[in-house]
Amino acid sequence: MALTILQAKDAEEWAYRGEGAVNLILAYCGSSPHFVGKVLRIHKFPNNGTKCENGCSFPTKHEGLLWGKFEGIVSAPTKEIAEQLYVQKAICPLLGSEHVDAGIRILVSREFLEAVEYKVLPQRPSWRVDAAKVNPLCDSALLIADHSMFPHVSGSLKEDFCVSIEIKPKCGFLPTSEFIAEENAVKKIITRFRMHQALKLNQGKISQISKYDPLDLFSGSKDRIQKAIKALFLTPQNNFRVFLNGSLSFGGMGGAADSTSVSDQSFINGLKSVILAKDGMHAEYFRELVAETVFNSRLLDRLLEVQKLDTIDIEGAIHAYYDIVSKPCLVCRNKGSNKLSTRYSTIHSMPMDEKLRVVRDYLISATAKDLSMMISFMPKRNNDLESPHKVVFLESSQQAFYYKASFIDLDMKPLEKMEYYYKLDQKIVCCYKESLDHGDSKMGIN
Repeated sequence: MALTILQAKDAEEWAYRGEGAVNLILAYCGSSPHFVGKVLRIHKFPNNGTKCENGCSFPTKHEGLLWGKFEGIVSAPTKEIAEQLYVQKAICPLLGSEHVDAGIRILVSREFLEAVEYKVLPQRPSWRVDAAKVNPLCDSALLIADHSMFPHVSGSLKEDFCVSIEIKPKCGFLPTSEFIAEENAVKKIITRFRMHQALKLNQGKISQISKYDPLDLFSGSKDRIQKAIKALFLTPQNNFRVFLNGSLSFGGMGGAADSTSVSDQSFINGLKSVILAKDGMHAEYFRELVAETVFNSRLLDRLLEVQKLDTIDIEGAIHAYYDIVSKPCLVCRNKGSNKLSTRYSTIHSMPMDEKLRVVRDYLISATAKDLSMMISFMPKRNNDLESPHKVVFLESSQQAFYYKASFIDLDMKPLEKMEYYYKLDQKIVCCYKESLDHGDSKMGIN
């Protein structure tokens, strides 16, 4: 396996599954036992950026200080290997190794990457194509488990149907930091997700406002979790997707052009293979199954703890960032003298180790706020042999299901993005306040 190098001809056995800002995801559709049940994460680079060799510019001197406490990250020979070690060393202990697959790196040829780029181009959303392409200079890609598929349990029927959901939970708490400026106090009462919806609508990235509220999903209340799942079904955007036997059946890649309907017949037909219900009730029972599993697994409790490593908000962490990179603090310069100046000075006077902790925790928290959670289900049969997977019971259909839950998209956030995070934060708040002032009807504001 270690000597496998994927060549141009191998591209035919990999199919487009999706992508984020940094990676392209391919699902294996061939017959090699090495790759069955796996997906490949291939690194992209921005079209307006500079092509760079594997691991160029990583780590910078300041990133070396930031991540030096985790064995191997700073000394990794490539940026891609450093990112894999970040998942192993920083994220696994926080989210639990049973829910995180750090994967293994396999060698890929330039010809394979170019063939993949050409093959998947028709399936990629146009705005993703405009933004980035496959980096042909990478010499490896990350092979991880396909979490939209349920691994076959010895003794269970291979024809058993698997249904999986992918949720982007987003930030599940309201910040209370004393470093949030008075003019941005709305952040303490309105979720980042809801405010960001206003900006995305203004930019034409979405066609309607989602009714989803992350606070409902993270609440620990079964009723509120059900409310959150229903809202995700109604406006999935890029926050909710359903896979049937590994194929996308419901939801989209994000963007205003996406349209999805819970009554789509192919989706409903797929659910009929999994859930026992009267006609017209399959989607509702499936929502109940998802909500029951989220509630019983308590998986989001652990995720919330990691998100809350961000204790002083970007409006506080940005000050520590400028000191770490030895730059004048642009925020202090732009704000001038105000009643927060004394509070900011407490950050600037911190010992360097404490400043590094603040920024490191903020970036780990950013990973936790931006990841996806996948839950896969398979009906439990009476004649199944003992399984290592957990079981959830759906009272509505009187069925038991095996389920497995995983966290994916655990990207390491670059230190240099701190300024971007701060500017985006201010832009989101500004746009939301403007929508309030204008009584934007599309935002449901009157």
